[in-house]
Amino acid sequence: MASDSDFLNVDWSRLPRPQDDGAAGHLPGAALPDLVLPATDGMSVNLSRLSGRTVIFAYPMTGTPGVPLPDGWDLIPGARGCTPHACSFRDLHADLLAGGASRVFGLSTQTTARQHEVAERLHLPVPLLSDAEGLLAAALNLPVMEVDHRVMLKRLALVADDSVIVKVFYPVFPPDRNAADVLTWLKGQAR
Repeated sequence: MASDSDFLNVDWSRLPRPQDDGAAGHLPGAALPDLVLPATDGMSVNLSRLSGRTVIFAYPMTGTPGVPLPDGWDLIPGARGCTPHACSFRDLHADLLAGGASRVFGLSTQTTARQHEVAERLHLPVPLLSDAEGLLAAALNLPVMEVDHRVMLKRLALVADDSVIVKVFYPVFPPDRNAADVLTWLKGQAR
């Protein structure tokens, strides 16, 4: 049976590194679409209507203790590490806000119910947005992968100013350093 520590203790050197396939190159300058996504805090969020600086980290799926990951999960470049990814944004949440972010969201194609369990178990201070229907992924042509007949987002982070994407972190590896990379970028920006 897997535990949270199994999901957090990852030897990144043993996992395949995702390559930049150019699938996110079109995102800088794109406006976030007029779509409403459910969030784990009970709100509905329309990313196109957010003012200020928004950070969104996207991930394929978080594991559940006691539930096996899909067959071959660790062999898929960039798949492993969703829990460390989310926990890094949890741990640096206050710093990201102090560094200039107005808000931080997580994003996956998992259902809000599934995300709610993760948010509670990991004590995440950031709302997780569900794109279970794939509407945001389709509207922005986000990088995706198919695993066990499920479409999942490839791991990335977006920074948007007044709902226009100004910075993309893709590919993200190792995932547990992504929040620190975003924070470094935020601190380097003059607003």
